[in-house]
Amino acid sequence: MNELACLVQQTADRLAGRHVGAVVAGLAGDHVEIRGAGRTGPGGGIPGPHTLFDIGSVTKVFTSLVLARLALDGAVRLDEPLAEVLTGASGGPAVVPARGPQPITLRHLATHTSGLPRLPRGMLAQSLLSPNKPDPYAGCTTERVLDGLARTRLRTAPGRGFRYSNLGAGLLGLALAQRSGVGYEELVAREVCAPLGLVDTCVRSDEEQSARLAHGHTPGGRPVPHWSFGAVPGMGGLRSTAADLVVFLRAQLAAGREPEAPLSAAIALTRETRHRVNPFAWTHLGWLGHRLHTQQGGHLQIWHNGGTGGFRSFVAFDPEKRVGAVVLANTRRSVDPAGTALLRGLQNGFATTG
Repeated sequence: MNELACLVQQTADRLAGRHVGAVVAGLAGDHVEIRGAGRTGPGGGIPGPHTLFDIGSVTKVFTSLVLARLALDGAVRLDEPLAEVLTGASGGPAVVPARGPQPITLRHLATHTSGLPRLPRGMLAQSLLSPNKPDPYAGCTTERVLDGLARTRLRTAPGRGFRYSNLGAGLLGLALAQRSGVGYEELVAREVCAPLGLVDTCVRSDEEQSARLAHGHTPGGRPVPHWSFGAVPGMGGLRSTAADLVVFLRAQLAAGREPEAPLSAAIALTRETRHRVNPFAWTHLGWLGHRLHTQQGGHLQIWHNGGTGGFRSFVAFDPEKRVGAVVLANTRRSVDPAGTALLRGLQNGFATTG
């Protein structure tokens, strides 16, 4: 087993000690290793490259890439007001809250600078009272989400500051789907999956994919059902595999270096937008970014994590060192430390040139 494979396998084995199952992928230049450990669920086997997991908020990166694709095609503008894109239940423009002269734009939604709260109106209290509710988003119909939006007060003026918002990303996915005249899943398939050749990134699994779908679990190991995300899957409704996410990361690493690579222009656009969060961290369209202190190597890390009722995910890369990491687990327990350690190991020991 080569050194990269050993590092990836060790990461998967450590995760399996605290999770029901996990799949880990490491990319270094042209080399890729994917390893799994644990099990997919009760009576299941070892998860592998083609095991499907809920990826939670990593979905937001796909939603923002769709935004970039549509912006380059002229179907939307990054700074187009949400109120001009989002359709209300009556067929007219949706009622979008405001604070100050600057309206909420699509760029604000993708960079978490809209001022919107984290969750749709009415969900926070529900989530606190029922933290193990099987699917807290089950009641998020378009009508209910838009009705709550009309009664929402912004925490800050749009564009003024970073405030992570699942609601904002969900509204972005809904608005883009409405503007395109197709469902969110079909839109992602058309704008991202088809050009990249992703075969298992979806909202709803077909019969064959369902046979490869891992079962989610609580931290105590109890099986829990999947979340649906209702009318706002753009915030966290996608499922994917380590194999697909490796292809996705390869496209991220190719952007800027290979202008003719699939989606290169759209990926570059997602990273051209930058909103400073603090001296070391910022947001792109969808992605979060930071640069380590020089005492830690000064490496660039672009990343996103995710979680649903029974799953956790972490996807990160360094375009300067051409390395990336994917961690998927079917237990509601963070995988961020393992994913971050893997990425730093790749940055420090597997950097490639050329």
